[in-house]
Amino acid sequence: MKQLKEIHAHTLRNGIDHTKYLIVKLLSLSNISYARSLFDHQLIFPTTFLYNKLLQAYASHALPYQCLSLFSQMLSHSSTPPNTYSFTFVFTACATLPSSPKHGRAIHALFLKMGFRFDAFVFTSLVDMYAKSGVLEYARRVFDEMPERDLPSWNSIVAGYAKWGALAEANELFERMPGRNVVSWTAMVSGYCQNGRFEEAMEVFLMMEREAGVRPNEVTLASVLPACAKLGALELGERIDRYARENGFLRNVFVANALVEMYAKCGRIDKAQRMFEEMGRGRNLCSWNSMIMGLAVHGRWKEGLELFHEMLASGITPDDITFVAVLLACTHGGLVDHGWRFFESMEKEFSLSPKLEHYGCMVDLLGRSGQLDEAYALITSMPMSPDSVVWGALLGACSFYGHVEMAERVAEFLFELEPWNPGNYVILSNVYAASDRWDGVAKVRIQMKGNQMKKAAGYSFIESGGIVHKFIVEDRSHQRSDEIYALLDEVMANMKLLRYFPNLDSELENYE
Repeated sequence: MKQLKEIHAHTLRNGIDHTKYLIVKLLSLSNISYARSLFDHQLIFPTTFLYNKLLQAYASHALPYQCLSLFSQMLSHSSTPPNTYSFTFVFTACATLPSSPKHGRAIHALFLKMGFRFDAFVFTSLVDMYAKSGVLEYARRVFDEMPERDLPSWNSIVAGYAKWGALAEANELFERMPGRNVVSWTAMVSGYCQNGRFEEAMEVFLMMEREAGVRPNEVTLASVLPACAKLGALELGERIDRYARENGFLRNVFVANALVEMYAKCGRIDKAQRMFEEMGRGRNLCSWNSMIMGLAVHGRWKEGLELFHEMLASGITPDDITFVAVLLACTHGGLVDHGWRFFESMEKEFSLSPKLEHYGCMVDLLGRSGQLDEAYALITSMPMSPDSVVWGALLGACSFYGHVEMAERVAEFLFELEPWNPGNYVILSNVYAASDRWDGVAKVRIQMKGNQMKKAAGYSFIESGGIVHKFIVEDRSHQRSDEIYALLDEVMANMKLLRYFPNLDSELENYE
């Protein structure tokens, strides 16, 4: 960089024009602002080639508005008409726009109006743009019109369907692909995970390893680790950790953060802390949030709050998620006064307006502390409508403290918000039963029967040999269910024996 500045200074002193060379070199160093300054102020005769180099830089660095502005400037100069490469870079930029895809459609129309012919790059960039923007109908139309489809175009359409939850269509296209690479597999893993289908995400990842022989990259690992966290698949998570270390992927902050979260949610808070410490200066706000949340969930509220203050001291500004973790720590510590102070500090000190989840945390904190009236008053003073989570937290507190009248009041709100959820009826029934209000129990059961409600069976996940098995109550679907139940019977028999003879071991030792 220093050498380029010296060359620039030399050209200015001696009237030599090396502007084109300097722009290309600056862009290779990703110094786009310096290159754009030279382009605007010192380049006398800009060329389509240089316009394209800048458009490409803006597109690859996810700067769509700057790319569109430069493209507009390019169109205003008749001496530098855009070519197919220009449009390809602009389509790529439009794919990263956070707003509606209207800009991409307008550029697409301009491309057709100017009479350009489609090639593989333009087709693929169009499919990618519409897919990432969620306009799957247009993406599929362009994809179907392609005379020849390359692997990137297949990956784009599959990833688009998967990202926006059209997983059946994504899977159908995935099965039809003439060839697959790590991007193809990662698109499916990520799509399943983003849409809450964690079992399928893990299955696809294991299939990729077992059958396809494709080596996962950083994006694959960051996509599958949340599934491990949700399913408690610690064994697979640890194997991914080893693989990431062997391949130098821990330098990727997304992989490292996903490992912190996975270990914390799988109950290995010690390993989560070790990973967090290993990150050192590579930590970002997400890293701190995951660690504070992990400590809070595991009841280590004091360490969680200490870490929060350490984060502030290091110059990291908290966000909404940070305060959810902090309030959760207060809940586990029963720190009502501290919780109120943190809640009020959000707006006063950090200009963060409390959201629904923060009110929910405070309701939970107050409810667990027995301050049910205060919790109810907070809900009724909220600037937004309370959801089922907020009311559910208070109903749970009513159940714990046996507050029948308030439970009835809260349950009515929940019945209106979630008429399909039998869990709320069950909790209210338990509140009645705990207070010997059997008429109330009967009334709730009649309501459930009238609404044709049944409580869904709970299920558990157990990981063995890198495979996650799902069990429901009295499940006999597993191929080794006879062995499983035989072992459970043996465990139960031993537990009953120890219940009646708690000092059996010591007595046997004395007898001997």
